Amino acid sequence: MMPKLKKYMPFTYKMMIPYLLLVLLTDVFIGYISYSMLTDSRTEMAESNIRTGMEQARNNIRYQMDEIQRMSDNLFGSQPFQHALELKGTPFEIYLVMLDEIVPQITAPLQLFGNKIRFMLYTPNSDLNIISGDNLDEPIIDSDYYILPFTDIEGSEWYKSLKDSKRDNLWLQIDTDQKLGNISHVRRLVNFSDYKTVIGYVRITVSLEDLFGGFDTFPIEEGIAVRLVEENTGNILFRRGMANYEDGGKNFLSLHVKIPNSNYVIESLVPDTYLTKDAGRLRRVIFAACALSFLVMTTIGYLVARLSGRKMSRIVGLVRSFQEGNFQKRIRFSGNDEFVQIADSFNVMATNIQELINSVYVQGIQKKQAELEALQAQINPHFLYNTLSTISSLANLGEISKVTEMVQGLSRFYRLTLNQGNVYIELQKELEQVATYLDIQRVKYADSFKVYVDVEPEIMQMQVIKLVLQPFVENVFKHAWFGETIIIRLTGRRVGNNIELKVIDNGIGMRPETIRNMMKGPSQAGGYGVKNVNERIKLRYGDAYGVTIASIFGGGTTVQLLLPAGLQAGEEGEEGPAPM
Repeated sequence: MMPKLKKYMPFTYKMMIPYLLLVLLTDVFIGYISYSMLTDSRTEMAESNIRTGMEQARNNIRYQMDEIQRMSDNLFGSQPFQHALELKGTPFEIYLVMLDEIVPQITAPLQLFGNKIRFMLYTPNSDLNIISGDNLDEPIIDSDYYILPFTDIEGSEWYKSLKDSKRDNLWLQIDTDQKLGNISHVRRLVNFSDYKTVIGYVRITVSLEDLFGGFDTFPIEEGIAVRLVEENTGNILFRRGMANYEDGGKNFLSLHVKIPNSNYVIESLVPDTYLTKDAGRLRRVIFAACALSFLVMTTIGYLVARLSGRKMSRIVGLVRSFQEGNFQKRIRFSGNDEFVQIADSFNVMATNIQELINSVYVQGIQKKQAELEALQAQINPHFLYNTLSTISSLANLGEISKVTEMVQGLSRFYRLTLNQGNVYIELQKELEQVATYLDIQRVKYADSFKVYVDVEPEIMQMQVIKLVLQPFVENVFKHAWFGETIIIRLTGRRVGNNIELKVIDNGIGMRPETIRNMMKGPSQAGGYGVKNVNERIKLRYGDAYGVTIASIFGGGTTVQLLLPAGLQAGEEGEEGPAPM
């Protein structure tokens, strides 16, 4: 019997496991690097866009502050304007001065400035016609100007702080500027004669939103916050956006740009969600690309493994054929690779093995068969000689009926022995042959012996080589008989995958050295049939089977024959006995 083949995973598929792990690790590494680089690039781009917007806002603020600064410089350096502010005269003279000097120099910059501004001139000259309005607490809708009495600001906190500190030419949030989102440029006007006498204050107010130039570059709807902060005090002059600066910058990127020649800083708070807003889409795209790459590489690896596996399977099939004794198969592969070389080597090996079998194995079988046939041929003349000798003795005694009975029994015996030329015989017929032999002996010995047969019915139809029991039964009559009677017992049972047959007698028995000599060959005590049967069993079934004799001198003999169970005619018994 061939051993049961175990299930196994082809080597090419096993090689796919490290291959797929390598592909997976490579895809994960490349995906991670790509994701990190793209995310960093997107973050840098977003940060660069915010910084560009901040720089544009800074430049725009600085430009407008410079323009407003030039307005105040023109008024500060204009002697006609200062003389007009100090003029004392008739109402008509004052009116003319207002029309010719003061109003033109105030309104001209308002028309040239790009954004809407509010110009306020505070003068201590009570003779000047005061132009006042009632919308100073409202947002700047259109550029306008006001000439107001100095007394309007004398009680204000900002004026007192400027007067005490001697500071001048400043940008401040005063009065309603913070509420309205404005910032004012304040400058003191002094007399040219002594540069000490204050002749008025100029205040130019502009909207911080106009100053920033819009917020198109600051997508505050996405969480970005922008504010204008006074650097020295930390006061917030202006703010747009929902980001909370009080969170300490948690999950935010804080950017700062200082406005040149001022105490103000533009600050931006950019949330991480804005910087990485495309990270999710990038992650999905990279994951899809890596997954597609893995699937493609898996498919390619599977196809390669399958093609190689087919060739390997054919080689394995050839090896199994060799294992089963089939050396006729050959394999052919196209191409010029290792598989082709392996196939060619196997084909050459198969040819050599087949030739070796023809020259050695077949010859051995033939020799084995010749030995079996010679042994079989030796059994028949030996038994025939003994039987004919008995018939001759009976004929000399005139026992004609007994001679006739023995001749008939001898005829049946040889009919069963011939077995139509087959080497194998059913155990039932083998026992029938023994019974025929005993019938012949009863003619000679009458009822001086008794025979008991105890064979399991399930083994009666099994095949055994013929003429294995009769020689041992014959030895009982020739060598074991002691006294007037003798008892013979034949048993048969199945032990695992084997058949155990026994021939037991209560004769004289044998000493151990006698048994050893009988197994070696014929001696004066007999043993020709014992050696013959033992060799035939071993030649037919293998060395694991054969004859075992156990005997006690003066206490009888037991002969055990071990044969394989379940074999059919034509099968070889090369396996050992099954475990008991």
